[in-house]
Amino acid sequence: GEKDMINKDMTIMEALEENRAAATVFAGYGMGCIGCLAASGETIAEAATHHGIDVDELVGKLNETCKKG
Repeated sequence: GEKDMINKDMTIMEALEENRAAATVFAGYGMGCIGCLAASGETIAEAATHHGIDVDELVGKLNETCKKG
């Protein structure tokens, strides 16, 4: 299939640069990562772990919004 644009080893900031809609996905999970300074250095996997979120599900949703955009 096509290569996913976003993977769990990317930082939150990289995901946002890749996909503007990522902010909405993170917010939907109650992750206020966008304004948070940790976001720039924290990978999606780390952030998901902190928030008790399923990483694969999160990455899947991020990539879904990529493809729509």
